Order: sequence, then structure tokens, then C-alpha cells
Amino acid sequence: MAHGHATDGSKSALFKLALAAVGVVFGDIGTSPLYTLRECFTGHHALPLTEDNILGILSLIIWSITFVVTVKYVLFVMRIDNEGEGGVLALLALALRYVKKARYGAGTLVALGLFGAALFYGDSVITPAISVLSAMEGLKVATPVFDPFIVPFTLLVITGLFAIQSRGTEKVGTFFGPIVALWFIALALAGIYQIIGNPRVLLAINPAYAVKFFIHHGTYGFFTLGAVVLALTGAEALYADMGHFGRKPIVAAWLWFVMPALVLNYLGQGALLMDNPAALENPFYLAFPDWALYPMVLLATCASVIASQAVISGAFSITRAAMQLGYSPRMDVRHTSEQAIGQIYIPQVNWALYAIVVGLVIAFHSSSNLAAAYGIAVTGTMVITAALSYAIARHKWAWPRSLTLAVVVPFLVVDLAFLSANALKIADGGWFPLVMGGMLFVLMTTWKRGREIVAERLQEGTIPLASFFSRQSSSKTHRVAGTAVFMTANNQVVPYALLHNLKHNKVLHDRVILLTVSTENVPYVSERDRLVLQPLDQNFFRIQIRYGFAQDPNVPAVLQRCKEFGLPISMMETSFFLSRETLISTIRPGMATWREHLFISMAKNAVSATDFFKIPANRVVELGTQIEL
Repeated sequence: MAHGHATDGSKSALFKLALAAVGVVFGDIGTSPLYTLRECFTGHHALPLTEDNILGILSLIIWSITFVVTVKYVLFVMRIDNEGEGGVLALLALALRYVKKARYGAGTLVALGLFGAALFYGDSVITPAISVLSAMEGLKVATPVFDPFIVPFTLLVITGLFAIQSRGTEKVGTFFGPIVALWFIALALAGIYQIIGNPRVLLAINPAYAVKFFIHHGTYGFFTLGAVVLALTGAEALYADMGHFGRKPIVAAWLWFVMPALVLNYLGQGALLMDNPAALENPFYLAFPDWALYPMVLLATCASVIASQAVISGAFSITRAAMQLGYSPRMDVRHTSEQAIGQIYIPQVNWALYAIVVGLVIAFHSSSNLAAAYGIAVTGTMVITAALSYAIARHKWAWPRSLTLAVVVPFLVVDLAFLSANALKIADGGWFPLVMGGMLFVLMTTWKRGREIVAERLQEGTIPLASFFSRQSSSKTHRVAGTAVFMTANNQVVPYALLHNLKHNKVLHDRVILLTVSTENVPYVSERDRLVLQPLDQNFFRIQIRYGFAQDPNVPAVLQRCKEFGLPISMMETSFFLSRETLISTIRPGMATWREHLFISMAKNAVSATDFFKIPANRVVELGTQIEL
């Protein structure tokens, strides 16, 4: 179930959600006009500023937005949802449910999905850096006096942005929609203002100018795609944030408000450049009248902060999904809203992103330099989304292979063209999101594999429940009052902690619960399906608690529901027995030694199971065990 959707389907509810979506979903793509057109003519593969080139580039931008955002994402990809949730990890989880049944390519899909998620973090650090820098650079258009203060001002805004994350966006969020709506209105008005002065720029709407541009420039025209793609940054956010608002409000906001405003602004900047080539210094700000310059710097700063907020929130959400799906160590997840389940704050992620963003601003120093690093992460995720959507169309929708290829291949061709053009910028800064994505991919796969090895090692010392019950029926093990809960990943065998407790303390509790908490490949599991209780021999009980990857576990709260099944549990009479694992690197088969050391380091920094599962610390008994990796 997607949270936050309109339930009555009324126009007023749709309008409210569409306005909220404008504030959260479109901030990233909405700030692209700050730098896109300028980079096409001043970047690493700059073009001569001629009328034909301006019309050709504008036509490329307009039709790239139309094909990639409108056709690919709005009309196709956004119809693929995992119970209302979107984004690359939700798409991966959905694909695995069907591809596993088809026994085809599951390993490849996991690798693609994880690398797509890793690239998203690259986007999460570059977006705040380039957006806020671009906004601040409007000050030096007003007067060169501000030039030395651009970076310090940028760092000040970014510090404030990350500092307020712990407060959440519930209250501030109500202002996001109107501010960004005002931003898009300003974009449209500036565009119309310049188009009236030179209506010839409207010729760029004809796709023939884009084709003519490629024919005339050949390979060099292909290089220009590396700058044109900056107009598409944020397209993935439409899909990733679908779970917050639903498909209809996002589609309505895009088609009737956001896309027209963007197209008008790009055309307006082109009209300005055709009349005044000197405006190439900053065609976005110079498209406004002089009196509007300072207000637009302020509005651009607000819009860039909101755009940054969207990707930071996305990084929190994707981290929680990675934790629940077993690709990340447990971290401290704090909810910042009682109403909106998606509003969370993860301190470790927040301050890690902040440190990297500050480093980027200081190292690259300007939005033009950062533009070289931007694009790789976005286009890489676009390619991965298209590939995963192929798996869904084939295995969930049961489309014929020919139809699936006919739909998906054109998307892949365009995405790969943009990715290839961006690959030429690797040496100029494009290496950064790739290196960051690669490192995160290694971390996620190392954690997943490490946990699998730990489970295998723990399995070696266990015995089946049937054998255990057979032994206990003939033994005189003393039973003590109360309930003991043993958490276990495999509820078919005796948990390691139970064997340890029996070995050292020589007792069993009157009631013993074997508890398994599992995460499904769906975002939400309903309360009705949350708890499964099965009585076993000798007053043992097997309990399974199921969560979706967008939910946070709370074991005591769910155990209170056991009374509905005839098993009332009092927390004051219940003890939770957990294994505290001491990990040791060995030469046993499993992982390379360096990955074992990496896994051990990650495990030491993980949040304890006690905190993660919301178990009262004074009800926990930890039993140490040594595991050789």
C-alpha cells in the first residue's frame, strides 16, 4: 500500500497531492535550467554559439525530456510499482519475485539493482553541491564583488541543510510545494519574456533541428549529449518518490505544469543567446530583468535546497530498504513524523553525505567543474531501471519477447547513448560517482555475503528441533518460570543461543519462543499478515514476524498480539536471548581475506539487534559465540 495517496479521487485531493509532489519530486529536474544550456556551449565539448547550434541543442533538450521523462518514466516505468513503491531497490525486489520463478538471470538482476542503488548515493551528494553552487553563482552575475564568497556561502547553506535533517521535513514540507511552484512559474515567465523578443526560437520544437544538428556535427554532436543529459537529472526521482504521492498526482504535475515551465525556460534562454551571445556567462540569470536578479538568487537557493532535500531523503529511504533486504548493516533509524511513515532520519548517512558534499564543493569549486561529475550516476541508474523493467514486463506482465524488446530497446538505446557520452567525462570528474558507486557496491555485497557465511557457520553447530525434543523428553532439564525468546534466522533448528544457555545454565523456561523476523520483497506487510504463531512440543512455540522493506521492526509491539492466538506475553516476565558474535578472519573458503576484515569492521559498527528490533535492554541476555569466517 502506498502511503499518502488520495483516497477519494476528487480533483481537490489530486490538486493538493500534485502541489506537494511539485515540492518534493521535481526539485532536482527543476533546478537543471540553472546550468544545462550554459554547459552545452561552455563545457568540455563546447559548441560555437550559432543560431543553428542553439536551435539544435534546444531541440535535443526538449525531445530528450519528452522521450526519457514523459514516454519512458511517466507512460511506462511508473506503471511498474511494488505495491505502490518505486525506485531501483523496489524494482529489484519486484523483479526477483518473478525472475526467481523463471529461474533466469536473478544474479545479474541483483548486481544491476545494487549498483543502481549505489549510483543513487553518488547523485545524492552531487545534487546538493551543484544545485546550491549554481544558485549562489547568480550573485557574481549581479556584481563580481561576491565572487570570492560563492564557495563559503554555498558551504553555509549546505551546512544548514544537513543540520536540520534531524528535525524532519513535516513542518517545512508544507512550504516546499508553494516555493517550488513559484520557482516554476518564474521559469515560465522568464522564458515567455525572452521568447516574445525572439519568437524564432520556437522553431526548436521541431525535432528536425535535433536530427539536423547530429547530421552536421557527427561525432562531436554525440559528445554534446554529455551536457544535454543535465536537463534530465532528477528524472529517476519521479519513479523513486512515487510511493509518497501515487502515480496520478506526479503525472498531472509533470504534464500540465512542470514540463511546460521547463521547456519555456530553455526556449527563453535560447532566445536570449540568439539576441545576445555575451549572455552565455549565465543565460539563466540574465534572462530575468535586472530588478529580479536578487529575488531569483534567493528563490533559486530555496529551490536548490529543496532539490537537495529530495535526494537526501531518498538516500535515507534507500538505506532503510538496503538494511531490511540484508545489504547493509543495521543503523539508527529515527522517525521524524507521526503521520508520514516515509519521513525518516539516519544520522550516520546524513553526516557521511555532508562530509562528501563539503569535499566536493571545496574540490570542484564551481558548478561547471561539477557538471563533469554529474550525469554518470543519473544515466547509469536510467540504464539499470530500463533493464529491470524488461524483466518485469517479461515475467510479471507475461509480455511476448518481441513486444518487450520493441518497447524497452529504444529506451535502452537512448539511455546508453547518454551514458556513453558521459563516459567521455570520466577523467574530468565523472570518475567520482563511479568510484563512490563501486565502493558502496562492494560494501553491500560484502555485507550480504558475510551474513550468509555467518549463518552457514552457525548452522554447523545446530541440531534439528525433532532431535532436540526427543532428547528433552527423556532428560530431566529443570524448567523455570517465565518466557524465553530466542531469535533465530532458521526456525527449523535449535538456536545457538538456546544450546549455549542450556549448556551453561542447565535450565529451560516454562515457555520457549523461537522467533524469526523476516523481510519480504514487498514494501509493506499488513498487520493481518504480520504474525504467524505455531505451537510445538514441550511448550515451545515458533513465531514468525514478517515486515516489508519500507517498514521498521518492533518486536515487543508484535509479541503483544500473541494473546489473540491464546499466548499472552508479559514483557516483565520475558527474557530475550541473543547471540553476540565475535568474528575471526580465517583462510576457510567463503570470502577473500580483505573482505572478511571489511565485514568484521562493518559488523562492529552496526547497531545492536536490541536497539534495531526495539527490544527493552533490561530484558536481554547476550551469549557470546566465536565464529570463524
